[in-house]
Amino acid sequence: MKTKAVKRILLTLVCGALTIALGACSGDKAGESSSQITIGIPQDIEDSLDPHKAVAAGTKEVLFNLYEGLVKPDSSGELQPAIASDYSISEDATTYTFTLRDGVKFHDGSTVTAEDVKYSIDRCADTTNGEPLVAAYSNIKSVNIVDEKTVEVVLNSPDSDFLANLTTAIIPASNENPDTNPIGTGPYKYVSRSPQENFVVEKFDEYWGTPANIENVIFRVCANADSIVMDLQGGSIDMFARVTTTQASQLGDQFNVLEGTMNLVQALYLNNAVEPFNDERVRQALCYAVDPQGIMDLISDGKGTEIGSSMFPAFEKYYMPELNDMYNQDFNKAKELLAEAGYPDGFSFTIMVPSNYQQHIDTAQVLVEQLKNIGVTAEIELVEWETWVSEAYTNRNFEATVVGVDASSLTASALLSRFVSDAPNNFINFNNADYDAAYARAEAAVDDAEKTEAFKECERLLAEHAANVYIQDLPCLVALNKKYAGYEFYPLYVQDISKLYIVEE
Repeated sequence: MKTKAVKRILLTLVCGALTIALGACSGDKAGESSSQITIGIPQDIEDSLDPHKAVAAGTKEVLFNLYEGLVKPDSSGELQPAIASDYSISEDATTYTFTLRDGVKFHDGSTVTAEDVKYSIDRCADTTNGEPLVAAYSNIKSVNIVDEKTVEVVLNSPDSDFLANLTTAIIPASNENPDTNPIGTGPYKYVSRSPQENFVVEKFDEYWGTPANIENVIFRVCANADSIVMDLQGGSIDMFARVTTTQASQLGDQFNVLEGTMNLVQALYLNNAVEPFNDERVRQALCYAVDPQGIMDLISDGKGTEIGSSMFPAFEKYYMPELNDMYNQDFNKAKELLAEAGYPDGFSFTIMVPSNYQQHIDTAQVLVEQLKNIGVTAEIELVEWETWVSEAYTNRNFEATVVGVDASSLTASALLSRFVSDAPNNFINFNNADYDAAYARAEAAVDDAEKTEAFKECERLLAEHAANVYIQDLPCLVALNKKYAGYEFYPLYVQDISKLYIVEE
């Protein structure tokens, strides 16, 4: 496939794509005088304002500013004490004991108590309605209040990585409806939400830690990917966290474009339970047909990091770059596998793509062209984000989709637990006994080297069995008006707005 020819095709497709536009951003421009910033976000915060029930990465990255756990990650990936001022872990990694920080306040002015901590963790561990809200909490035996300043979490079996799961938000036990009345302890507190328009927060003056710099923050919904540059240049938003390289090149001198990584696994996710993707040979054929570097060259000027399984480079000790070479592009091998599977003339399928993520749309368009080389016809179905969550993620009613999957915590299990056969969030319906056994070994291991090797075995099995067509960890280009500075990248999919500040002229 000739790069120039494909680039012409891609440009034509981009121009002609039927993007589902939910409306451009609108509103007043943030200004220094009001200590305000307006941040564009690609979809509404509507799956849940309840931090324990939120699913979408785009929701969780905003709620990061409102909620905190006993510990919280910093921008270097280290876990820092938060609501807990100190903690200890027993030698057998079954008992985690936390000393609560003095005087931590909720946004309603009440003081965080040991009862609130126990309530929050118990709520996420509850299996009354099936699976716990936090999968790792299925290992919790008990949450015990030792005294008014001390809480211990006792596990059924050892887990040396469990601390990373205690970033789960602590909420008031008295708050009966956190979905409509979100109350946390973070540097910002909730003000209002206008569906499909904005989500407004303000600085929490009684925050226990380093206070936020900017008083008022408006997260404005910008679901039309085609209007992002216009919205930035026109001043209706001051920042957008994930612009494409093309969009970045169109911005004027009033913006800084900061470069990091998205810390997610972008792939062509395949529903392993539907034909023809229930045949491993078909999935492997698609892997041989796709060239991740070619995709990166076309959609992000070569930026990004190729990945060969469900792990991204920020998780350094787990990331396996050698898996990137398992399926070097080989059209003949791909055609042989298709013929063996009963598809000598190829087949047709549909790629469902959320219309508010231009990078995923662009990736799908290149995939369509690459797959033509092995006689496979793919059509793109653009859907609204809410439809994608409902149909693809929740109901598993799709053939294939291009999205990025993030990690909710700084653990390998955050990325790999979803592929256990009976995992409730196993939206691709991957079902492999060897994988289930390897994952169980990883979870049971106390020795770090043993745990790491078991998780790596999980990654190898996902690649060998072609659970998905893995592509890349996308580059993250943040467009920020030069009036503001202080943006920090995290090894997780979050936006820490408290670090931003207004540049004095």
